[in-house]
Amino acid sequence: MNERIVALDVGDRRIGIAVCDRLGMTAQPIETYTRVGYGPDVRHIAALAQQHETNRILCGLPRNMDGSQGGQAQKVREFAAKLEEAGLSVEYYDERLTTVLAEDALLEANMSRADRKKKVDMVAAVVILQSYLDAQAAQSRRSEALEEADDAPEEEDGDLLDMEDEDGNVISFVLSARIPYRGEEYVLLTCAEDAGDVAKDETFIMKSTTDGDGNPCYLSLDDEHLINEIYAAHLRQNERDS
Repeated sequence: MNERIVALDVGDRRIGIAVCDRLGMTAQPIETYTRVGYGPDVRHIAALAQQHETNRILCGLPRNMDGSQGGQAQKVREFAAKLEEAGLSVEYYDERLTTVLAEDALLEANMSRADRKKKVDMVAAVVILQSYLDAQAAQSRRSEALEEADDAPEEEDGDLLDMEDEDGNVISFVLSARIPYRGEEYVLLTCAEDAGDVAKDETFIMKSTTDGDGNPCYLSLDDEHLINEIYAAHLRQNERDS
């Protein structure tokens, strides 16, 4: 990658902003911007993009835990449309877990409630961008592995997995990461393409297990608190490995 990406956590009152390095490996915070109106907001983001020599914008897209989009997602899309009118190229990334994870990170840093309020949107933007970069890196590893071998290796990070939803639709996921947590193994799956109600780059955490015949399978999780804890553990491991 030779172009930076500016990531936005867009809220009604504030926008958290982060940027990645030119290699697309790590996300760094920029600021929490207090919104004024469409015109000034777009000009501010455009100026930041120009400062970092990029026109790529990544917007966190808020979804409900079942994957559906609500009113806030529509507001983000409306703001993104204004950015595109200003000549910026906009992508979206699932942000369901980011605000909770950002709050947890700030709590671990023993930050006061007032300081957390000022920084949580910015940290959420960092989480959005880092998650996106990790998913892209996993897809890149898979592509390189396929080019180097006649057959793809079995069940390595970056594998493409086909799974069937309750309506019988086959959906392809990239196995972005394996996450050990409290004696169990979980996987971070990233949707490889739009399919039914599931959008490209939408992420899911599932429990890794085996069926009655010993074949690997993955179970969905309904406990939102557990999902947040697992993903936080994944981010902490990434920080230790980097």
